[in-house]
Amino acid sequence: MKEPFVTREQLETITQQFPTPFHLYDEKGIRETARALHQAFAWNEGFKEYFAVKATPTPAILKILQEEGCGVDCASYVELLMSHKLGFSGSDIMFSSNNTPLSEYVYAREIGATINLDAYEDLAGLKASAGIPEVISCRYNPGGTFELGTDIMDHPEESKFGMTKEQLIQAFTELKELGAKKFGIHAFLASNTVTNDYYPELARQLFELAVEVVEKTGVDLDFINLSGGIGINYRPEEKANDILAIGAGVKKVYEEVLSPAGLGQVKIFTELGRFMLAPHGLLVTKVLHKKETYRTYIGVDASAVNLMRPSMYGAYHHITNMDNPDGEARIVDIVGSLCENNDKFAVNRELPETKIGDTLVIHDTGAHGYSMGYQYNAKLRSAEILLQEDGSSRLIRRKEEPEDYFATLYGFDFEK
Repeated sequence: MKEPFVTREQLETITQQFPTPFHLYDEKGIRETARALHQAFAWNEGFKEYFAVKATPTPAILKILQEEGCGVDCASYVELLMSHKLGFSGSDIMFSSNNTPLSEYVYAREIGATINLDAYEDLAGLKASAGIPEVISCRYNPGGTFELGTDIMDHPEESKFGMTKEQLIQAFTELKELGAKKFGIHAFLASNTVTNDYYPELARQLFELAVEVVEKTGVDLDFINLSGGIGINYRPEEKANDILAIGAGVKKVYEEVLSPAGLGQVKIFTELGRFMLAPHGLLVTKVLHKKETYRTYIGVDASAVNLMRPSMYGAYHHITNMDNPDGEARIVDIVGSLCENNDKFAVNRELPETKIGDTLVIHDTGAHGYSMGYQYNAKLRSAEILLQEDGSSRLIRRKEEPEDYFATLYGFDFEK
């Protein structure tokens, strides 16, 4: 079983102050994970974690990570704008976007963000709009299938992201001629891997690529960005990744490949949005209805607008009944109220007997939870609450009100 980071008594106090549904985050856990990551990569003098803003674009969370020495990875203008408003600037910001409007390159240059080009074709647009910076990165896609042993992890050839090796080498050659001084390589080969072997294998591929690219282009390689892909154990029977073992595995490959090639000064960057935040968030919801037809449906006040992953991907999120955690098991579907049949948090799930009024927590929603929300059926986005290290809680994003929903409609055949 998964244990929530909040007690029943704490949660009862919180729900008396803040109505459900809401996302709850664990400050203590966030800080501990950030420190463990930095410990795992302390062997690399230039190491930096660039937290993926898209995972949890909440200022209070980003400030915690900023205090823990993290930078930010942005993918859009508004993510750049938010990060800059929070005091991130220059080398604290990585801008990894695709199909990028040229105006966003201009803004990224204004605030000194490191631009990570997704496509060789983007080079011309960057040159024409914002100019070529002295520090720049390019995103690599090896194509084919990515495997660990006999397990197929993902299919890079189907990904819209990144350049071929030939395009990467050509891009570096041209960027160097245009005045770029320092270079980075970035790649993402698989998502949410629950194995300590993924990052070292990704590192080996990128390190070997780096050696070849430097030999062919003569560029000054400043960093290699291993991006994301380290997952979490959404299912309780899965064994969590060991970040210290992962860091040691990357170090071993670094010393085998980069150091002998004279590249022992290269910095290692990461973008571990899911790993950093997912386990430290819960979606808190209350049971509103119980329906018996061909199945037993437990209706809650949250829906897919609060957590899209189960409906979009069929993703598993563990659920705990805080009021009856040890009750007799029942097979149920946990559902929201959207007019869509995929609005389900659990399907044919064995859960302790649940009654109307019970408080449920849906685990591992700290990344790609609130951020993927939407407003279908005119549902309003929920609040976000931070459980602070001292055990108190505070509101870090208020829930939306009808006036928020109407704000962009006034004056367009709709009046106050």
